Amino acid sequence: MENRKNFFHLHLVSDSTGETLISAGRAAAAQFQNSYALEHVYPLIRNRKQLASVLDAVDAEPGIVLYTIVDQDLASLIDLRCREMGVPSVNVLEPVIAAFQTYLGAPSRRRVGAQHALNDEYFARIEALNFAMDHDDGQMPETYDEADVVIIGISRTSKTPTSIYLANRGIKTANIPIVPGAELPNALYNATRPLIVGLIATTDRISQVRENRELGSSQGLDRNTYTDRASINEELKYARALCARNNWPIIDVSRRSIEETAAAILALRPRLR
Repeated sequence: MENRKNFFHLHLVSDSTGETLISAGRAAAAQFQNSYALEHVYPLIRNRKQLASVLDAVDAEPGIVLYTIVDQDLASLIDLRCREMGVPSVNVLEPVIAAFQTYLGAPSRRRVGAQHALNDEYFARIEALNFAMDHDDGQMPETYDEADVVIIGISRTSKTPTSIYLANRGIKTANIPIVPGAELPNALYNATRPLIVGLIATTDRISQVRENRELGSSQGLDRNTYTDRASINEELKYARALCARNNWPIIDVSRRSIEETAAAILALRPRLR
């Protein structure tokens, strides 16, 4: 019973995509190990009619309300209704904006979705995301030399989610599975531009993840072999030897989040920051 988790409702209200709120809410919730947030995300809330429906939903399932609303009349309405309902509400960006205004001595322009402006950085992210999807799981090896990073590793070492995370930073990333007995594409060895990095994890960690997920069709292995610790140990040994032979750095992802793995990769290639 000591490990029983308490569930609570977390309402995330945004006049844009809600990405900032989701990150902030999850970062805060992660500090409370025995509590689990049931997320309710309400993006693109920009008028009173839309907000009324949101506040009715909060009233039906009370919980913490986090919001990023530029319109100060709507923000005030959220605070007022939440006080009436007896639930906490926090304008996540307001303290940050206030600090900027005080330091810079200038008012904020209060633009909705300003962080998603269609600038060069935005288009670089879209290009990197398309590249990551096109080069997932060993696809399109002929263009590996266009990548910033190529991630290699045995099954279930978080290659794809790490690739997508890096792509969201505008970093073109490809990933390739390491399968004992299967040669890596020659294009990888011939590539001169990208950082090539191997991901590994402990045998127990990989076995646990594989047991909880469907057997990948690309592995060419039956389920017993796929989750067998002795077989996994051999796969890891092969991956380590491959990286050592080619002088490719290795990152152990056993106790790392996707964000931490990506940060470790960026640290190996400072010019990508």
